[in-house]
Amino acid sequence: MVSSSHEAMHRIFQKDPALLTNALQEVLRVPFPEPHDFAAMNIDLTEIEPVERRVDTLLRAETDEGTYLLIVESQGKPNKKKRGSWPYYLSYLYEKYHWEPVLIVVTQSSATARWAAQPIHLGMGGCPSLTVRPLVLGPDNVPLIADVDEAVANPSLAVLSAMTHGRGPQAPAILESLVAALRKVEPDTAAAFAQFVDSCLADPQVKQMWRDLMTTMHYFYRHPLAEEIREQGRVEGRIEAILNILEWRGIPVSDAVRSRVGTCTDQGLLTLWARRAMDVESAEDLFQVD
Repeated sequence: MVSSSHEAMHRIFQKDPALLTNALQEVLRVPFPEPHDFAAMNIDLTEIEPVERRVDTLLRAETDEGTYLLIVESQGKPNKKKRGSWPYYLSYLYEKYHWEPVLIVVTQSSATARWAAQPIHLGMGGCPSLTVRPLVLGPDNVPLIADVDEAVANPSLAVLSAMTHGRGPQAPAILESLVAALRKVEPDTAAAFAQFVDSCLADPQVKQMWRDLMTTMHYFYRHPLAEEIREQGRVEGRIEAILNILEWRGIPVSDAVRSRVGTCTDQGLLTLWARRAMDVESAEDLFQVD
């Protein structure tokens, strides 16, 4: 189970490697050839036992132009020691496999993105022996997807968008669009994506919003995160989720609706209302008879 935003920011590419090359091509405008096969590789790059070196995610991409090694590093803040490791990763992997290594850094911070994008020069000033230019995915170039059609067209990129931009006033639109997209995705993959997003939402109110939205998903009750949410309160949690979703969508809730929802103890009915809260045009529509 994902335990931190650091893990989520690179593990999403293990779950959907094609998202990584899509981001290179569409976000960074790097003319990376279209892969026809991916394989996860051992992330341990240790040569001498006392010096441990591990990349976050390492993928092998097979293309018509040859084999590439895609190194994904999740970076929360600037780290001088980490920048010192990146030239080693590239050189070691090239020497070991003789495949072209590509370094991609992913971050939720604009400041960290600017830091990570700075070239690393080794050697004499003005005439370096080695230059490393990391490719960086962050808030300033990952598209902000807050439109349902855009999210449905590219669910994986919508997940990365939510992980990168899921804060501030745009958060409700981003998360609501993502929920619509995840309904079109295979349940186990969607559940993993939901966990990645949950791990990356630092704002407590936005995280609660996401968990409320997740209670509207059929498959979600089988996921470990759902059990965590259930432990917070079953009936009470569903009641709060319904009212919160309506509030975030800007739909007025009358005292009569609030009372009817608040006094309901039927978990099945509350679950139905929670799903409807995502789509209704008025709060009274929650109670329509199919």
